[in-house]
Amino acid sequence: MRVIHVITRLIIGGAQENTVATVLGLQNQAGLQIDLISGPTCGPEGSLEPSFPAEPKLLTILPSLVRPVHPARDWQAFRQLRGIFEHARPRIVHTHSGKAGVLGRLAAHQAGVPIIIHTIHGPSFGLFQGAAANWLFRAAERQAGQATTHFISVSDAMTRQYLAAGIGRPEQYTRIFSGFDLNPFLAARNDAELRRQWGIASEEFVVGKIARLVRLKGHDDLLAAAPLVLQGNPRTKFLLLGDGILRSQLESKARAQGLADKIIFVGMVPPGELPKYVGIMDAVVHLSRREGLPRALPQALAACRPIVAYDCDGANEVCFPGRTGFLIQPGESAALAERLVELAGDAKLRERLGQNGRDFVRRHFAVETMVAEIASLYRRLASISRDHER
Repeated sequence: MRVIHVITRLIIGGAQENTVATVLGLQNQAGLQIDLISGPTCGPEGSLEPSFPAEPKLLTILPSLVRPVHPARDWQAFRQLRGIFEHARPRIVHTHSGKAGVLGRLAAHQAGVPIIIHTIHGPSFGLFQGAAANWLFRAAERQAGQATTHFISVSDAMTRQYLAAGIGRPEQYTRIFSGFDLNPFLAARNDAELRRQWGIASEEFVVGKIARLVRLKGHDDLLAAAPLVLQGNPRTKFLLLGDGILRSQLESKARAQGLADKIIFVGMVPPGELPKYVGIMDAVVHLSRREGLPRALPQALAACRPIVAYDCDGANEVCFPGRTGFLIQPGESAALAERLVELAGDAKLRERLGQNGRDFVRRHFAVETMVAEIASLYRRLASISRDHER
């Protein structure tokens, strides 16, 4: 059974890492032939394109599939995708991300693809946008939704948001957590040499944040809370992993606040090196206001690190207050600082929350579990499709 995945770009990010893990993992499932089409990857966020071997060729780059709205290129990408599907005749087209999700599903529908699946990694519409953009993307998702056989949600929150927007029916949704290779995170340790490399003393409390330096990821909120944290625990450092268009702006703000020696901008970290950095963190914060279910949270828990997160989208499906970490309302700097100071002063609390989280993640976030659940869904939908064709 041939399956073609489509994604807008392969930057280093949660949706992209999920897609790469899915495509590579499904290669080992009997009876499946898997391909991936992506638009070009550019910018400071890094690229996952090197994850794919030269042979067998799994990845095809489609230059017309660009992330910004571009009517001429979007029409070209739509026609090219439709042509690819008509020629390859896949049983399933499985789309990811906003632009590829809309164009890919509509092209697959016109090409007569029997089964069209879309994974909702995060909301493509919502209050984080202006009114016009929110209307446009919601309308596009509704139109593409009419051509969709089934949706995979990385969190129940995504299912609720899309159903509330009038997209699909409840029976069309399946939640499958975004799995990853647990072993490197389970083995993460507090590496004294890596700490020294970044100027972190052994006794300092390290608050980690793993996110691209872009709008809506909450870096400004962390900078606002940092002075309050330092008042409660002066031996704190903030370790920011990721890069993006806001880096110079955030670095300038940190210097202006007198925090240049407290906030460490590590930059882009390849996925394979992420576990060792999580190992030198004492707690991980995630302050995004738009996220399906941030992979940084289960990754931190796999490394036995407690988490503090904004109560947005799917965060509360892994961050259980008092059990694996703490949830706070977006923008509440004082509450964020209070929780971080509490964690800084209580090693036993950090250990208890981290261990609870590790146990939970072991049960639900193994990449093998995710791949098996997706393959099972493919086979179930294919069986239903064949029955309808008889």
